Amino acid sequence: MAQRMSNLFLRTLRENPSDAELPGHQLLVRAGYVRRAAPGIYTWLPLGLKVLRKVEAIVREEMEAIGGQELSFPALLPREPYEATGRWEEYGPNLFRLADRKGVDMLLGPTHEEMFTVTVKDMFSSYKELPTILFQIQTKYRDEARPRAGLLRGREFIMKDSYSFDHTPEGLEENYLKHRGAYVKIFDRLGLEYVAVHADSGAMGGSASEEFLAVSPHGEDTFVRSPGGFAANVEAVVLPQAEPIEVTAGAAHVEDTPDTPTIDTLVAALNANHPRTDGREWAAADTLKNVLVMLVHPDGTREPLAIGVPGDREVDAKRLEAQVSPADVEAFDEKDFATFPMLAKGYIGPGVLGESNSSGIRYLLDPSIAEGSAWVTGADEAGKHVIDLVHGRDFTADGTIQAAQIKEGDPAPDGSGPLTLARGIEMGHIFQLGTKYAEALGLKVLDENGKLVTVTMGSYGIGVSRAVAAIAESNLDELGLIWPRHIAPFDVHVVATGKDASVYEQAEKVVADLEAQGLDVLYDDRPKVSPGVKFKDAELIGVPTIVVLGRGLADGVVEVKDRRSGEKRDVPLAELTQAVVTDVRG
Repeated sequence: MAQRMSNLFLRTLRENPSDAELPGHQLLVRAGYVRRAAPGIYTWLPLGLKVLRKVEAIVREEMEAIGGQELSFPALLPREPYEATGRWEEYGPNLFRLADRKGVDMLLGPTHEEMFTVTVKDMFSSYKELPTILFQIQTKYRDEARPRAGLLRGREFIMKDSYSFDHTPEGLEENYLKHRGAYVKIFDRLGLEYVAVHADSGAMGGSASEEFLAVSPHGEDTFVRSPGGFAANVEAVVLPQAEPIEVTAGAAHVEDTPDTPTIDTLVAALNANHPRTDGREWAAADTLKNVLVMLVHPDGTREPLAIGVPGDREVDAKRLEAQVSPADVEAFDEKDFATFPMLAKGYIGPGVLGESNSSGIRYLLDPSIAEGSAWVTGADEAGKHVIDLVHGRDFTADGTIQAAQIKEGDPAPDGSGPLTLARGIEMGHIFQLGTKYAEALGLKVLDENGKLVTVTMGSYGIGVSRAVAAIAESNLDELGLIWPRHIAPFDVHVVATGKDASVYEQAEKVVADLEAQGLDVLYDDRPKVSPGVKFKDAELIGVPTIVVLGRGLADGVVEVKDRRSGEKRDVPLAELTQAVVTDVRG
């Protein structure tokens, strides 16, 4: 049956909602696809649910094509498996924890590695029952501190997670490649411009890890790629340790540099009052910036950390978070400075940093800082900096950390050319988990020789609700959404205009003919709504083909509009059904 707009549960909005930031999300709300229920939590309205189900169907078909079997776990889960893997604590405040009436600890599932593992453990005991691929499309819950960007970062979201179980590393590799191929097909069918990049495994653990990112200026992830084919999320870029260089600088010397708490003011003061002897000017890259943060571990322990980076770089928050996970990163505030009186804010140098120095604060350097290189950095006294402080001669660190900002034009780690930066929306993530969860939960099977071996696992996720948002962000214009045909809520949007009863009578026949051809039809039959409002709603909702019946009927023609191109054409009424079927099916 055609969906009549006169009884469709829908209210379109002409203005952007105040709490919607991204253009695609604004249109999803305005066009009546989703509605905010609470921060980071959304109701799927009938139009939105139709799109969501089509995305789910594509994911399901491709998962089944590689032999995946679907099941469904509850969202409410017991504590014990997550405690066994350490993630009851590691997830920290992102985990929704609760207790039942008997005081038994439970959680709302953020992801289901543990449940898949214990279920396979309960049912399989021999390598002969492997390999197997299991998947579900399930609602997940994470208590995001700052839910934003609508469906892209919510506290409740829908995800496909699948898991492969093998008794050999070779089997894991084969299933990993199967999933990779399935993901390519899924994202191709969703019509997304995407890139597969090397990624950090984070709290998931495991070895090989790739993300599939939908290229979008509104994406929350930054990735890099080179002309030679290197592609990685910035968190996964591993820069080589700089080779030691010969020391050429003279003895380090402290100079007065009043009112220079920033790199820009320091460089200006150096060039004005302490010019270089080699003829060039001081630059930010000659300075060593020491950044302090506070790590908050899952058990609540707070640990200060100092990071040394060249002054022309910032500490990249996402790169840092990936390196220190599962700890959270907080700013080093005034209260923290008061705890460490030896720290001269704005003039902090390596002299007091390090586990063996007066502050006891762990001090990690960017790997680009070569042993033997000379720097200008804080002298640990207000208004003073030290010049020609040499790494390895005058100061050392407790280690290195991959946390500095990656810049456009930086060389790719594999030597494949200069890096370019782009933004993307994470759509999928595939991991070779290995044996981390199987070992923690005792998942073993008997191998060919009758010996118990630990099962090796892969984990593969796709953000299903996130996919709807990503598609919306890349398929819109100033008028509204423009859905790709295969996931649009309807095949065709029929609009009857004016007050003439004969127009509506003819529209009913058109709708019936289109339905008889198997098309899914949205019919705007609202008699008291003006043509202008109907046209605006049709453009906002974004069905690919719009059929308008109105004044042209007197001449035996109907207007057919392609929503994406904006092209309009008059089609003889007798040829309308076939013309629309051709548009829809090609």
